[in-house]
Amino acid sequence: MTTSTTTATRRGASGSRLLNKVPEVTVWFWIIKILCTTVGESFADYINTTLGFGLTNTMLLFTAVFAVVLTVQFRTKRYSPFPYWLTVVVVSVTGTLYTDMLTDEQHVPLWLSSTVFSVLLALVFGVWWLRERTLSIHSITTFPREAFYWLTVLVTFALGTATGDWTLELTNWTPAQSVLLPLGLIVSITALWKFGANPVLSFWLAYILTRPLGANIGDWLASPKAAVTPGDPVGLGLGTFATSLVFLGAILVTVIYLTVSRSDVAETYEMTHEPSTTTNARKEHIALGAFGVIAAGTVALMIWAHNQPHVTCDPTGQSETMPACPTAALTGSQRTTAVAKYENLAQTAISQDRAGTAAASHATVQKMRDDWDADATSLQAVNHSTWTLLDDRMDAVLKAYAIDHGNIQPAPAAEQEKQLNTLLGDLQSHSF
Repeated sequence: MTTSTTTATRRGASGSRLLNKVPEVTVWFWIIKILCTTVGESFADYINTTLGFGLTNTMLLFTAVFAVVLTVQFRTKRYSPFPYWLTVVVVSVTGTLYTDMLTDEQHVPLWLSSTVFSVLLALVFGVWWLRERTLSIHSITTFPREAFYWLTVLVTFALGTATGDWTLELTNWTPAQSVLLPLGLIVSITALWKFGANPVLSFWLAYILTRPLGANIGDWLASPKAAVTPGDPVGLGLGTFATSLVFLGAILVTVIYLTVSRSDVAETYEMTHEPSTTTNARKEHIALGAFGVIAAGTVALMIWAHNQPHVTCDPTGQSETMPACPTAALTGSQRTTAVAKYENLAQTAISQDRAGTAAASHATVQKMRDDWDADATSLQAVNHSTWTLLDDRMDAVLKAYAIDHGNIQPAPAAEQEKQLNTLLGDLQSHSF
């Protein structure tokens, strides 16, 4: 969709007057916005998972990068495609990581993070409106309005990530299937905007929905062609790196075109298009009711999909997207065998470290990590307090080896051996 252009703007409560700092909302705006949201999903996964940078480190890195590019964007005097869209790309990754941190590290349920971000977005809009008396992006001509705009964009990316992931959690749809819901909603919003819906409301609703749309497209392209474990997403198998590269290239080509053509610069657009027409209050009210009907229909669809038979747990315990299925507690002999396995693995890793074969030791610790995760449910069922103690010891070993904890460099061999000996001692002194 495009939006009407209003040339008259009111001076904000504070801040100097600038030319409009955001692009005109044309079809190019929506194309590049979806490209950016896809990169936000695939590139964050590539840095965090494929490169093993760790979720916390990746979030801190992109928060710092976001601060830098946003400073550059604030220093510009008018809309310029390169700094503006670079900021959108970075904020798409950053907003995704904030939600992922809450979900994966803090274990905040997706329904709760979706609610929190919805309330936060409403608060941002409320303060923005009370201060500036407009939420239109055609009036981003002062520093405060631009600050409100970018804060809103950041929250919409976080909210879009949370609601999109929550939808997948409730419905168990494949990435290909999950593309259809946000796409259908955006088409409906566009039709209502054409009919006469409030353009500002229509814009922000579509803006939020581009996040799950782009993320689902990214998952569909990047996910393997066959599920590794039950419930894992299935897609075209391009991988996160190839997907990120393709979409970053498409963004670059589009930005170069916009830089040369200046077709999305507000002043250029005003000279080549007719002024906007007056809105119709009756049509706006009808469209508002239609938005409510669409929302109710979406809720009903998700409830129906949630109640359909689908896999709810992973019997292998290896899936990153599904909880492990409950397993029976181990018998006495099974517990003895399990503990002995970890003692042998710890002793093997120590011997390999002393022999100077760091790569072999690292592989042994990774196997110990994988086996420990697979046995976790059964061992917890026997003695949760002992499992918790040993799990903390296991985490210390993994941190020393730079496995799953975001630290790039492993600790010195002496520290690795120390942590392995501590784990070994606790395995021998605590029984299930």
